Amino acid sequence: MSSKVSVSPTSLIDQIVVPGDVVLDLSNMTNQTIKLGSGLRQDSDAISAMRAGKFSYSKPNKYWVESSHKRYIPRTEDHVLGIVVDYKADNFWVDIKGPQLALLPGLAFEGATRRSIPKFEACTLLYLRVVKTNIGMNPELSGTDASGKASVFGPLKEGFMFETSTGLSRMLLSTPTCAVLEALGKKLSFEIATGLNGRVWVNAAAPRSVIIVANAIMNSETLSATQQRIMVEKLLAKISD
Repeated sequence: MSSKVSVSPTSLIDQIVVPGDVVLDLSNMTNQTIKLGSGLRQDSDAISAMRAGKFSYSKPNKYWVESSHKRYIPRTEDHVLGIVVDYKADNFWVDIKGPQLALLPGLAFEGATRRSIPKFEACTLLYLRVVKTNIGMNPELSGTDASGKASVFGPLKEGFMFETSTGLSRMLLSTPTCAVLEALGKKLSFEIATGLNGRVWVNAAAPRSVIIVANAIMNSETLSATQQRIMVEKLLAKISD
């Protein structure tokens, strides 16, 4: 005799789940369209976790299991921070923390032509978009959005880049704004670019602001929203003493 598992859509959000845990029961979510992200599988009306991590939700209707990894697995449309490694035959080879170097065509920038390919030296930091991830091939990158505009993409000058887990990167990009960035933004003026590949770039007029923001972010991964706000307040109190 089998029993039916009934799971509320909100009961496990932000909770740690393990493979096999039923996280959603679609029979309780009639007339709703949901999107399943990574780490989840569907078996009839039951949505189960396929890996250990935090069961996450973003409006309006996306669910996934958030896991932290040091190594990044490229996915199409991910925004990443890449480091130029080499330049050959009008193409750049870029390190994005994945299993392979990524290919960045010299023409993959707004307004680029064969006569005006951007020149990036080795170790240049770029904010880029993943456009292709075929098995057995190097991922391909672009310096434009889907409409061909530069938008937020391109070289990141000055500032400070540091590495994080992929889980922390996703938290920084979550909507609404995560607590640590919200708390920092109320007191400090700074720029930030976060790559889903576990890299973060921060820039500010005052060097100490860069240090505070970087330290706060690196300390925030295992903290709750309330703990993140308290941690930021303590960091800011130290510099005002």
